[in-house]
Amino acid sequence: MTGAFGYSGKYIAKRLLDQGHEVITLTNSPDRANPFAGRVKPYPFNFDHPEELTQSLRGVSVLYNTYWVRFNHRLFKHADAVRNTERLFEAAKEANVERIVHLSITNPSEDSSLEYFSGKARLERALADSGISYAILRPTVLFGKEDILINNIAWALRRLPVFGVFGDGEYRLQPIYVDDMAALAVEQGARRDHVTIDAIGPETFAYRELVKVIGETIGKKRPVISVPPAVGVLAAWILGKFVGDVLITHEEIKGLMADLLHVDSPPAGATRLTDWIREHADSLGRKYTSELARRKNTRTEYQSN
Repeated sequence: MTGAFGYSGKYIAKRLLDQGHEVITLTNSPDRANPFAGRVKPYPFNFDHPEELTQSLRGVSVLYNTYWVRFNHRLFKHADAVRNTERLFEAAKEANVERIVHLSITNPSEDSSLEYFSGKARLERALADSGISYAILRPTVLFGKEDILINNIAWALRRLPVFGVFGDGEYRLQPIYVDDMAALAVEQGARRDHVTIDAIGPETFAYRELVKVIGETIGKKRPVISVPPAVGVLAAWILGKFVGDVLITHEEIKGLMADLLHVDSPPAGATRLTDWIREHADSLGRKYTSELARRKNTRTEYQSN
């Protein structure tokens, strides 16, 4: 699988190991602290050396792919992630991998002006065209101990007198617990039919409502005000400079406001975000979680919030 030492990949790997499967990982961070006491052997991605990438996949029956980038940065780009993933699929076919379980996103479209959603759609098509048995899982937002979005909303609520939402804040999200996602991925890895699943949780929130729920639960209820997207981007940029990270991008705001993180599908996970926040209310948002720090630090294990 890809990224077994990261966020969602770690939960998938743990479930596979608990079931007695042999697990290897492809990673950009082979020196990252191994949370599995050496039971998961790391291999470099070798995207620029297809024959070595293929060799790493020899003997693999199921490939779980979580590889992606959240936004464009000087260190990584969506276009690179798309090209690299296409090479991964080609190597998997050459290595006779039986099945690929691939994490995508809700509402992907090759016609989208947003690279995140168009890139994910392009990869879904590439996977379907590969001839390999596949399961495509389409989550919106993942939450869990290593989460970024939910934790950093709580972090901001603990420190700022008000919280700004872009526009009316009525666009929706359907967060799924990361271990529910992992369970779904492992379940689908055992099958051989082609399937695409909206991997959403049991609760739907308007973004404004989500912020209020988090604030009330952690005891930091703040006024939630509407701001123009341009103002929100500027405020996020300023705060991002303070913490040395990219809090949110203009593209991510567009995706939110276009309601692309909402679908009319039955839930695929059972864990309620409201219950999880209540259980972790004391620790949630105590520390800021940095996307860029995780990308730059390739040795330290992802920290729990």
